Amino acid sequence: MPYLYTTTVATPIGPLRVAATDIGLCLVAFDDRGTKDDAASFARRYDVTLRDGSNVYLDRAIKELSAYFSGALRDFTVPLDVRGTDFQRAVWRGLRRIPYGQTISYGELARRIGRPGASRAVGASNGANRLAIVLPCHRVINAAGSLHGYGGGLWRKKFLLEHEQAVVGRTAHILTA
Repeated sequence: MPYLYTTTVATPIGPLRVAATDIGLCLVAFDDRGTKDDAASFARRYDVTLRDGSNVYLDRAIKELSAYFSGALRDFTVPLDVRGTDFQRAVWRGLRRIPYGQTISYGELARRIGRPGASRAVGASNGANRLAIVLPCHRVINAAGSLHGYGGGLWRKKFLLEHEQAVVGRTAHILTA
């Protein structure tokens, strides 16, 4: 029988609900937002049984999130268990290709995945992303260059972008010294 392991992780931007199946990480969500991503509903959606404890994917995700917030990790490597439509999965793959510390528009992401003109659908797919930070939808901004739409709140999106840009700046400074 497949299982779902879940925990809450303290971060500089509030608690994150993190969950993994026996296949990979499936949830990183802001635990204080009252989202529909409580463990029981997620277990029903994935048709798995909640289980106490942890597994290798949950442990790895926790370590990688800690490293991300300390500025030591740019790319998550924990295996994922993502479920969605073909279009959603294409958008989510596109999110992983946005370089750390950089942003692109919804329209640019639509173009990159081969669906020019589908920027609204890209936005909807970003909203359906249940792997905040790991699938970096915070790196997608509106065409005018301003922050728009983030399930964790715009203040968190701003924090994440500033965090990444500070790490990139710090790294660039270290490399040139």
